[in-house]
Amino acid sequence: MKKILLALTGALMLFTQTVRAEAVLTVGKLGDGIFALIGQTGARLYENFGLNANYGVIDTPDGTILIDSGASTMAAKLLESEARKLTGKPVKWVINTGSQDHRWLGNAYFAVQGAQIIALQRTATTQARLGKGQIEALAHELKEQMDGTAPAPAAKPLAGDTQTLTLGGRTLELRYFDHAHFAGDAVVWLPKEKILFSGDHIYVDRVLGILPESNAETWLKAFNQAVALQPARIVPGHGRVCDVAQAQRETGDYLGFVVAGTKQSAEDMAGVDAAVDALKDAPAFKHLRNFDDLHRGNVNRSYLRFESAQ
Repeated sequence: MKKILLALTGALMLFTQTVRAEAVLTVGKLGDGIFALIGQTGARLYENFGLNANYGVIDTPDGTILIDSGASTMAAKLLESEARKLTGKPVKWVINTGSQDHRWLGNAYFAVQGAQIIALQRTATTQARLGKGQIEALAHELKEQMDGTAPAPAAKPLAGDTQTLTLGGRTLELRYFDHAHFAGDAVVWLPKEKILFSGDHIYVDRVLGILPESNAETWLKAFNQAVALQPARIVPGHGRVCDVAQAQRETGDYLGFVVAGTKQSAEDMAGVDAAVDALKDAPAFKHLRNFDDLHRGNVNRSYLRFESAQ
């Protein structure tokens, strides 16, 4: 009887996780065997398993490519389940586009399953520096969902700024442009299909976050290089699948507004409070989700970075 109860409990937990995964991730088909998993645009929550970001699934004859691995072992299992439903194959490769927690903390789970973890050296270096602190911070919100999660940057990270990968017959490019949301952020570019998985270079439908780890000025340069690829479709780090025009309006123009305003304020030695007051309204961007929560902090941190460089 005890074994039966344990089996039923395990099945119920799996069913609950699957239902929740479907509730927090929307599948979008981009092409033959190419999918986006679109997460929520709000905060990391216990209810969304920290999957408030976007992920990619690419089918190949030899297995599945997963772009970014989630914020925990539990989140990784949910992504694995969704990928398996789409391709019918195990995840063989995991590509990391960045170093924010929900981009890579599921790596260890996939490595144990035999998947190859792929990242540029720049990305892996930042992950190694931040991993322990990210897990500790996430535990406050995600609680037992973080159990068993450990930092696991790619064991053999790739040198240089651009690497062309052929995985299961699919050709992809992993490209670094400049310090963006985090140092070492990269994009996955499918040149044949003209599909860009931008990672945290691009946010739509919501305001991006300029963190202490971010560099708004070089982020803008990186954004410009990403859209210069002229993708037909973009899977942004956050928000709906979009085109270059929407990415420009909601990421490029926003970064341009913050960078120009805070740089000028720093050169004028106006002070951070004056800079925030001058830029606080930003009517072109107030419709974006999280504006009231994030915009003033974005201006504050951007100004302080410029001020420290004076």
